[in-house]
Amino acid sequence: MRAGWLPWLIIVSGIVIAALVVIAITAQPARSKSQDSLPISNEMSTLLEVNPLMILNTPAPTFALTDQHDNHVSMDAFRGKSVVLTFSDDQCTDLCTLLAEDVIAADKDLGGASDQIQFVSINANTFYPSVSTTRKWTDQHGLAHVKNWHFLTGSPATLTKLAKTYGVTVELDKKQKTIVHGAEMFFINPASKEVQIGEFGVQSGNTALFSHAMAQLATDTLGTADRHPVAGPTGGHASTVKTTLGSIPPPVTLPTLGSTAPTSTASYRGKYLVMNFWSSTCTACVAELPALQKTTVNLQGKAALVGIDVSDTVGAASAFVTKAGTSYPMLVDRSGAIAGQYQLTGLPYTVILDPKGKVVVRHPGAITAEQAEYLVQTLTAQASEG
Repeated sequence: MRAGWLPWLIIVSGIVIAALVVIAITAQPARSKSQDSLPISNEMSTLLEVNPLMILNTPAPTFALTDQHDNHVSMDAFRGKSVVLTFSDDQCTDLCTLLAEDVIAADKDLGGASDQIQFVSINANTFYPSVSTTRKWTDQHGLAHVKNWHFLTGSPATLTKLAKTYGVTVELDKKQKTIVHGAEMFFINPASKEVQIGEFGVQSGNTALFSHAMAQLATDTLGTADRHPVAGPTGGHASTVKTTLGSIPPPVTLPTLGSTAPTSTASYRGKYLVMNFWSSTCTACVAELPALQKTTVNLQGKAALVGIDVSDTVGAASAFVTKAGTSYPMLVDRSGAIAGQYQLTGLPYTVILDPKGKVVVRHPGAITAEQAEYLVQTLTAQASEG
């Protein structure tokens, strides 16, 4: 190439590059005004673990699955409505219990707008992919009457592929036939576009606040014209009380189940206190409460035991306690505020405080009578040696 052509080549190349840049910019898909201005408060951001600075506009992966009523359901069936999509385990007895309670509360907060919002959960457990298991889980966790709840399942291969497509981690234990799965929450707008990805984390225990935030963000994805405030608490905030191991949280005062008199955990100072969080919709609690009744008898004088019923109805809780045959005090955490304060990862959940009120044990999941007794006896032995 001759040197004399070089300046002209540079000029022409610059013009071509500039034109390509203009074309690329104008070819960018336009973002809707409703998404650009999606209102996300600091409280909502903290509770749902969403990023207010990153508004997505990506097509949600499609699916064709079967719901708990044996109806064939696809993503197209929800077009024109907003969707809160999660992945759940139809054998789950802990974290997913909180999800069920929050969906029930969120649906109530939506009121007349509930037909515009759909709560969709895809079965993450490929060991139990049948419709009968998703229907049983739905019924056990109080979601049977929620018309806009859909627990979808399919073949193991299809479920595995969908989890990967959505980027949800699912770890399988083939020996025990159990799974551990991600707790992502996908907020999908009426155009079937993902606009936010949240997390069903430790703040979800506070049913009143978490469900309100979930319902409000779902409503906001409908678009500016259809947005309106949903029911539930306003002006609240996620708990900042420290309840980690070694911390001394403030005493809890709650109503007592079956009585008008409140009970404070401060009255148990001077002895070890076992606090067991449960709910009548928690399948693992069915066997746990009778076991804890045995524990409270065996540990008499060494420790006190109180149950804390989370986000339950009085009738369901009372019936559950009667059936379990428990006699130890049952406190009522109607809004889930204390569950949120203690950052529960699911139900049941047990926390043990020492005589000074310090958190010395946090035990997620079911606890047996033998485990509870061993923990208390070990703690009291260590205290006497110290």
